[in-house]
Amino acid sequence: MPAAIIWGLIQGLTEFLPVSSSGHLVVIPAFLNELGFDIEPPTLAVSAVLHLGTLFAVLIYYRSDVGKVLRLTKDPEGRKIALLVGIGTIPAVIGLPLSDSLDRFQQDVSKVGWALMATGVVLIIGQRLATGARTLLDGRIPDAVIVGLAQMFALIPGISRSGMTISAGNGRRFDPIQAARFSFLLGIPAIAGAGLIQAFELGGTGEFGIELVVGMAVAAVSGYAAIALLLAALRRVGLIPFAIYCLAIGALTVAVF
Repeated sequence: MPAAIIWGLIQGLTEFLPVSSSGHLVVIPAFLNELGFDIEPPTLAVSAVLHLGTLFAVLIYYRSDVGKVLRLTKDPEGRKIALLVGIGTIPAVIGLPLSDSLDRFQQDVSKVGWALMATGVVLIIGQRLATGARTLLDGRIPDAVIVGLAQMFALIPGISRSGMTISAGNGRRFDPIQAARFSFLLGIPAIAGAGLIQAFELGGTGEFGIELVVGMAVAAVSGYAAIALLLAALRRVGLIPFAIYCLAIGALTVAVF
């Protein structure tokens, strides 16, 4: 049970903050083991199921947008959001067959550390590009393609999905809050698809037990708080504090492992 709670807390806090949840689910257990705690990192399958907790958080936080999409036949805004999210999801779907390679990648903690530092560099660039004022409804197909390609790179453990997509949105001249809105909505299909597939597989093997349910619940609560925290940070300080953190934790990881 303690491991599931720790996994859920890490997943919830780092899924939406631009610091890579997949990276932290590798790095933090590794550091805890160095300190004498017996906490193993979750498998990619378990990590995907934990994402269902953060999926619930984003569905609640952006329930207005989700409602518009569900009424897309009558709501033009919902149709626009559905189009952008649908196109942006395609690159991530194309990258799913790489899961075996990614599983091997996360077994090398040092590689995850390098990926975290790469996230830090991307965040610095993304902040320099954060000068736009476009809204999500101003988005066009090229915007969805570019932000979707950025999301595909986040399949690599240590590369932040929200960091990549928000930075790409900034590059497309979206207002940073609108870039974050697009980022979180874009994550819904990818998170739901991967999470549900793995949940059924784990259920078939008997691994989907009460501990994983608790981890999902912790991820949902902490994830909701993380969304609010990130939006407040984007309004006040931007991405730079997160960039510094990723560079620091990445460098420490590479030095230790």
